[in-house]
Amino acid sequence: MSETGTAFDEALRTSAQRMEQVLGEALGAEAPLMAGTPERLLAAMRHGALDGGKRLRPFLVEASAALFGADAARAAPVAAALECIHCYSLVHDDLPAMDDDDLRRGRPTVHRAFDEATAILAGDALLTLAFGLVADAEAIDARARLSLIALLSRESGAAGMVGGQALDLEAERQALGEPEIRRMQAMKTGALIAFAAEAGAILAGAPDEDRRRLRRFGEIIGLAFQLADDLLDETADAATLGKAAGKDAARGKKTLPALHGQDWTRTELARLVAEAEALLAPYGAQAETLKATARFVAFRDR
Repeated sequence: MSETGTAFDEALRTSAQRMEQVLGEALGAEAPLMAGTPERLLAAMRHGALDGGKRLRPFLVEASAALFGADAARAAPVAAALECIHCYSLVHDDLPAMDDDDLRRGRPTVHRAFDEATAILAGDALLTLAFGLVADAEAIDARARLSLIALLSRESGAAGMVGGQALDLEAERQALGEPEIRRMQAMKTGALIAFAAEAGAILAGAPDEDRRRLRRFGEIIGLAFQLADDLLDETADAATLGKAAGKDAARGKKTLPALHGQDWTRTELARLVAEAEALLAPYGAQAETLKATARFVAFRDR
């Protein structure tokens, strides 16, 4: 049981099950955007995207949309698109040229289950599928879809996640201070989480002020997510994490826990949760799910 309580745990689990079904259908051999896909490539895409993970980013899209009156069905295509991009990034991140991992979500990574070339192509295909899923989401206003596609392109690309991954690789050979580490983490991890929070407001047609507030909330919990991940890499084992532990230090990864220590990190996580909750104060009890999400992100054990 997480520190956020069983109600939140159940909501997250239900959302993950719903997303598993949506992704399974989107990655079906006869799905509109997948028809004609080579069998081995499709199998690798499904291996990389299905059967595992917290599905936190899709949950955040749903929760932020719900805050402004949009239901999970309307949010589903955007949530699924975001998860496709997240999964593609993991498939590529696990490759020997990147972080060189053999285990993901408690099972072999895609390049181990198939081969490196197939893993690269599977990641490429998941990335491009994401934009088709948003474009085809006819329940969402056309202008909102264009805004979502443009924002998703930025946050997942060179100015966002991919740029952050490039900085992360460069940092293995450099000394970084706190501002540089925060910038890298805001791009590598925070960009997609910020998108998730803002996306719900966009697809629900919320005012610009609400979009900005939700985006800032996403930026804060994005940093908390990475801090918690880095702390877990130092303190948890592979069986708990479902992936290799202790690799950050071995590879010379630059993290704030490595820079400041575990006690500082726990204090900073608590501060970030308080800031995130304060941002949501204007929404009252309606924002409780998002507040619980911030607590889960910061205080999870895996």
